[in-house]
Amino acid sequence: MTRTATFHDLAGKSIFITGGGAGIGAALADGFMAQGAQVAFIGRSDASDFMAQMAEKHGAAPLFLQGDITDTRRLQEAIAQAATVHGPIDVLVNNAANDARHSTAELTPEVWDQLQAINLKAYFFAAQAVMQGMQTKGSGAIVNFSSISYMMGQAGYPAYMAANGAITALSRGLAREFGPDGIRVNALAPGWVLTEKQRATWATPEALAAHLEKQCLKTHLTPQDLVDATLFLASDSSRMMTGQCMVVDGGVVVTG
Repeated sequence: MTRTATFHDLAGKSIFITGGGAGIGAALADGFMAQGAQVAFIGRSDASDFMAQMAEKHGAAPLFLQGDITDTRRLQEAIAQAATVHGPIDVLVNNAANDARHSTAELTPEVWDQLQAINLKAYFFAAQAVMQGMQTKGSGAIVNFSSISYMMGQAGYPAYMAANGAITALSRGLAREFGPDGIRVNALAPGWVLTEKQRATWATPEALAAHLEKQCLKTHLTPQDLVDATLFLASDSSRMMTGQCMVVDGGVVVTG
């Protein structure tokens, strides 16, 4: 990870990330640890290799709490465990998502519910779990990962697009409700970020060229681009920014 900025106020802060052991989530955990934060994350898969890498790099490993975010009880238990170890959560990053392709004609109620449980329901109940601690402290930041897919009107994954539009709406509602408690809630909408999963699954030369044509900036996004944006939204550098959806996509969509 290239350390492009230092946010001094994040040192020592208690950070909780959903899906923090791979892809963008792993880069986020690395980025917060580089700021001196205390990081905990939940994920389904074993994260031993990642933990070892972080311990070697930072001198300490993040707190890994294994679990499925669609299991609301386990998700909220993990947040409570992290708060016990690191103190009440200062920053929640709802990052975990599933952008599996699916057609409208073939989508079943069961798959719809599963996708909403991952891409939306877990976001709400993670936020619910951190609110009391943030209210007691009178401060806190929540960063909810959305996507530009719904802004573009993409085809091929309607349940995912619906969830991401809802994430932006949810962020605005929570920002209004909990702003008086000093809690900030923002959405972050990435463009196409070339993680290992994306490269292995959908990033054909033709698809990459077509998407790059839509960008103003002719460089593909990397996880680090999202780390920098998330650190900014988590820190006091954005202390008067809430209820917003910040786009990081190289200039595909236009907001405002």
